[in-house]
Amino acid sequence: MSAQENSAPFLRIPPWLRTRIPCNRTYTATRELIGDLNLHTVCQSAKCPNMFECFSSRTATFLILGGTCTRNCAFCNIEPGDVLPPDAGEPQRVALAAARLELKHVVITSVTRDDLPDGGAAHFAATIQAVRSRLPRCTVEVLIPDFQGDAAALQTVLQACPDVLNHNVETPPAHYSRIRPQADYSQSLELLRRARAAGFTVKSGLMTGLGETDAEVLGVIDDLCATGCNIVTVGQYMRPSRSHPAVQRYVHPDMFEEYAAYGRARGIPHMFCAPLVRSSYNASMFVQEKN
Repeated sequence: MSAQENSAPFLRIPPWLRTRIPCNRTYTATRELIGDLNLHTVCQSAKCPNMFECFSSRTATFLILGGTCTRNCAFCNIEPGDVLPPDAGEPQRVALAAARLELKHVVITSVTRDDLPDGGAAHFAATIQAVRSRLPRCTVEVLIPDFQGDAAALQTVLQACPDVLNHNVETPPAHYSRIRPQADYSQSLELLRRARAAGFTVKSGLMTGLGETDAEVLGVIDDLCATGCNIVTVGQYMRPSRSHPAVQRYVHPDMFEEYAAYGRARGIPHMFCAPLVRSSYNASMFVQEKN
């Protein structure tokens, strides 16, 4: 963390970011189901502010390939460290959980596994196939890492035919060295471009509050439009702990509406922009709109 971030003034959480924590049987049952099947969710690992709402609605974003990441992005709450080999039974357990939750749209993401030759692409494909086998009418969205630019790894995932291919750019390029040092902005754009050129529905997203300006956010929206992105999400960064970068600003909901209007005017059909928007929050809304 930089000296500037250490000395950043404490910003009080504004009222539009304060969420009510529900306590009901559905939330408990969802959490127990995930635990019983020895699965991870990004909801829990990333301390998502929408977890209570989503679990109470019997939805979750499955986190495959373990709970430990090979990278150390500044904003992320998932710990780096020693990783285990992929769990061959995990795809079937994800499919079973999706069936028990009666999901109509399944979102699958992963930790980044730079230690694997294909970055975990084959495991993504196996999970998509397992869900499709058990729930043939279910739509599937995958939020994938960059696979270090490996086109063959991306093709492995695309061959499993996800309904939505998501890869987040997270922040404007000027902030990558501080926020996402092991990634490459141009590489991420190229991944999205390749997926769109192959005919897939493509999605990406970024956060505000990490030191960027509104002009930089609009610049990223321009870049995502140029890749052919169908869906873009913009949400507010929330500091998971004191060891993470301090929030530099809380963007007002009206500004998020301006981001959305700008993206639609540029030709991106689906813009989901609001303080509590996360990459997979209400992900099924796109499928509902599409149908």
